[in-house]
Amino acid sequence: MKKPILFLISLMFVLSINAQEIISLPHERPENVEWIGEEKAFFSEIWNTEVVCNVSSPTMEVFRPDAAIANGTSVVIAPGGGLYALSIESEGNMVARWLNEKGITAFVLKYRLVPTEKDGVQELNETSSNNLEEFKKMIGAVMPYSVADGLTAVKYVRENAATLGVDQNKIGFMGFSAGGAVTQGVAYNAMGANRPDFIVPVYSWTSAMPVQKASENAPLMLVICASDDPLGLASGSIELYNSWLTAGKTAELHMYSKGGHGFGMKKQDLPSDTWIERFYDWGIAEKIITPTK
Repeated sequence: MKKPILFLISLMFVLSINAQEIISLPHERPENVEWIGEEKAFFSEIWNTEVVCNVSSPTMEVFRPDAAIANGTSVVIAPGGGLYALSIESEGNMVARWLNEKGITAFVLKYRLVPTEKDGVQELNETSSNNLEEFKKMIGAVMPYSVADGLTAVKYVRENAATLGVDQNKIGFMGFSAGGAVTQGVAYNAMGANRPDFIVPVYSWTSAMPVQKASENAPLMLVICASDDPLGLASGSIELYNSWLTAGKTAELHMYSKGGHGFGMKKQDLPSDTWIERFYDWGIAEKIITPTK
């Protein structure tokens, strides 16, 4: 009898370790966008990675560092995917786990996306190729809600900083591609509790969120991109950096000659593979990250 009991106790312990900590974010249902069915998670053969699509209710998954090395810094992570999907693994979970190793608490954000049916990646490719006007219309319709979710995420972390074990003055927002556009939108619209202390737009989709003049309360910014980005986002990243520089705001730019688009945490045996280490160096230099010992 003892062995089955011990087995059950061990199983419950393992499950508790691996249990996801999901935070549902408050939001209002829009009148001009309608989702049918639940969000979908699957492995995309097209992108060769795990994706999530048809997100109608924003949530965050919490990734906590070991308490012995936790330094109080936190980062909300917005994966990319053209606002039709989220590249949840290489631009989300893998980033969060790396940050945890450096003592940083991470929150992987599922922000609202364009309503899709079975495969958001396939629908993204088909719509953007065959019906560009419809594609732009859908992107324009959902973007304000995606940005609103980003702002709500920052506000939630700040207002619950004590419970979450983070410093309310060291909250960052990092986004990839479409998530980079959301990052820009968060910076442009932030005020008070929903303002991040720093932002990291990575190969940001600046054609979806045009570069604007940096505001008076613009957060610290680190821009990451590759010159050979096939979507032509290098020039937009430079423009974004220059907008901060012109306004006298703190900014840094890392432009890799090669890396392409969507590299995230993927290893390509290129200098862009170490972009996240450069983020860590930058954070230490700007005193928003206390290095682990």
